[in-house]
Amino acid sequence: MQSNLEQSSKELLAKTDLLGMDREMMAAYFVEIGEKPFRATQVMKWIHQMGVSEFDEMTNLSKALREKLKRLAWVRSPKVLAEQFSDDGTIKWLLEVDNHNAVEAVFIPEKNRGTLCISSQVGCALECSFCSTGQQGFNRNLENWEIIAQMWVVNKALGCKPKEERRVSNVVFMGMGEPLLNVTHVFPAARILMDDFAYGLSKRRVTISTAGVVPAIDKIKAELDVSLAISLHAPNNGLRDELVPLNKKYPLETLIPSLYRYVEGGHSKKHVTIEYVMLNQVNDRVEHAHELVALLGDLACKVNLIPFNPFPNTDYQRSSNNAIHRFRSILEEGGLNVTVRKTRGEDIDAACGQLAGKVSDRTKRTVHRVAFDLG
Repeated sequence: MQSNLEQSSKELLAKTDLLGMDREMMAAYFVEIGEKPFRATQVMKWIHQMGVSEFDEMTNLSKALREKLKRLAWVRSPKVLAEQFSDDGTIKWLLEVDNHNAVEAVFIPEKNRGTLCISSQVGCALECSFCSTGQQGFNRNLENWEIIAQMWVVNKALGCKPKEERRVSNVVFMGMGEPLLNVTHVFPAARILMDDFAYGLSKRRVTISTAGVVPAIDKIKAELDVSLAISLHAPNNGLRDELVPLNKKYPLETLIPSLYRYVEGGHSKKHVTIEYVMLNQVNDRVEHAHELVALLGDLACKVNLIPFNPFPNTDYQRSSNNAIHRFRSILEEGGLNVTVRKTRGEDIDAACGQLAGKVSDRTKRTVHRVAFDLG
């Protein structure tokens, strides 16, 4: 005989989850249940702007509609398993997305902005050799609600509502996973982040990072107006094959033209952020800097040099400050716009490349053995 808890869990899962619906999805849902589509904007405001998950609290809905929604739908959010605070103000959350897996989200407060780094997959199959997440294995893609729930949970944890006190001003898809191998769920989440009836972030404040999934870069250009960051990390195919194995599928001669396609045309001037982790005596030499200048040419881009953040059982070491300064000078002399990222949250393993989460099934490791969603 089933326990009351098991029965209750089954009843919840049979309901429609509203948290991960963008406005178009939500409007279609309300029409489906016999309601006017404008109800979508009302409910989105309650969920995302007010942080409300109980329908009884949505007071501008009729009692009949609230009762209907209680029968048919719910607003699901993950359980917070852990919350860690860095000495520099960075906060990391471990969020349970099912009974076996958990992902990490990181909030980085700065003087003029607050950046939330969110995950798109449980683990990662790309196996980038310098990234802790890539060593954790891969389990599955996150669903819409599991992605946007990271923003929802963090807003509540920070004690603010987006329209009253916007602590999170920027969101970057740079957490666990490769976002562009999960576009069916990442794109709606990005639309919710930018929707004026949800979080209202501008397109330049939502950034999707990719190791170079070329077909999905073209898809962003066609369907989703957000900022784009490329995890490049090497200026030639030989070295990039070692650091970013996805390069074997989408080599530089395929990737770089896709970036030119991304920035060209459109009503607003676009640029690409080039992410380049600095690894001592691996990719930080003078010849690598000159190669990078030649590779990027006149691409509208900004290069972000990232000091390597160590993790257990890695042989890589961080480039010296002198090596980073020398590398930066060569790039700037070559006409490139360059910044050096300040390491944040390293003491709680929340810095770039350190996120690990909890991945239950580590057997489906590589991109060659997993069926991904390119949309």
